[in-house]
Amino acid sequence: MVESLQGFLQILLIAMAAALIIASIGLALIARRIRNLRVPRNADFFTTLRYVPLALVVLLDLLDFGLDLLAAPVSWLVLDRMGLYGLRNKAAIEALIPFTQPIPTFTIGWIMARTLDLGDRPGKVPQYVDAEYYETRRRALPDR
Repeated sequence: MVESLQGFLQILLIAMAAALIIASIGLALIARRIRNLRVPRNADFFTTLRYVPLALVVLLDLLDFGLDLLAAPVSWLVLDRMGLYGLRNKAAIEALIPFTQPIPTFTIGWIMARTLDLGDRPGKVPQYVDAEYYETRRRALPDR
């Protein structure tokens, strides 16, 4: 019994390490592409998921699995640096709930956002105006 438990724990640790390595490399490779997305700052969870590619949500789920309880601060920092504010709270809450790490919640949410038409679609005129974003864009344009 003890040997089978040790074997299971070894396999689990190897899977967590592999998930962490894959997530770290993958996030490093797509970070620039994600930062260039123009997700509205006030976008909710499902609207933000409509803007991001599937690869990002899979990598976030792998990061959550690989880091277990330490995933909350790391995910918060990664999502903050990428400008995906609508995903931060969900990542922190899900990372702090015990035994939810193997569940790919970001991937499930991404699929739900697209199949159930949840959140605003990219390119749709938002209900609110992000004045700071538009003012920054206006200043960046050359005078005519």
